Amino acid sequence: MTSTVPAPATRTAEGSALQAVLLDMDGTLVDTEGFWWDVEVEVFAGLGHTLDDSWRHVVVGGPMTRSAGFLIEATGADIDLADLTVLLNQGFEDRIDRALPLMPGAARLLAELAAFEIPTALVSASHRRIIDRVLTSLGPQHFALTVAGDEVPRTKPHPDPYLLAAAGLGAEPARCAVVEDTATGVAAAEAAGCHVVAVPSVAPITPAARRTVVTSLEEVDLAFLRGLMAA
Repeated sequence: MTSTVPAPATRTAEGSALQAVLLDMDGTLVDTEGFWWDVEVEVFAGLGHTLDDSWRHVVVGGPMTRSAGFLIEATGADIDLADLTVLLNQGFEDRIDRALPLMPGAARLLAELAAFEIPTALVSASHRRIIDRVLTSLGPQHFALTVAGDEVPRTKPHPDPYLLAAAGLGAEPARCAVVEDTATGVAAAEAAGCHVVAVPSVAPITPAARRTVVTSLEEVDLAFLRGLMAA
């Protein structure tokens, strides 16, 4: 239940142990983490509730079921999870239809990975309907595989999405570089055994073993990712 673009044969450039690059979407490639919070604030205002700004750090980067469930419980709003999910997805789609800014360095990084035929996957906690809308701007040709949060039994922070993406590309998780912007996504990638580049979007992330923290995708290129494997 991944999709949709035929995968090129996995191949590793000579002299490099990097087999694949796995990329998060919201807040990593597209500047949309703020969109989700704005939609949540708007939807709950319509239900008669004001969201505490401190909750933003709780819901960022997580699956819809976790973030929406938390907000229902925190506010006591009279709405079930299924109905709230529909409202949140629709509000988000309305926003990305008006504007979908890419993160600085995202277009350049995707073009470089494609030029060197590095197997690349998009791995997101967002639902398939959202991913497919965003792909029209990112360019589906940049990804051999995409994994959506509603297509795996356990999404981030569990390792399942990244393990599925690595397997789909014929790569060993330990020879995959993951680029993420939230602690939830970092936890998923590290649990899968991948090398992680964290580009924090909302909350800070600290460096750790097999985890490199940068301030922008503009610091990340193919040489940088290959260097992670060598280190």
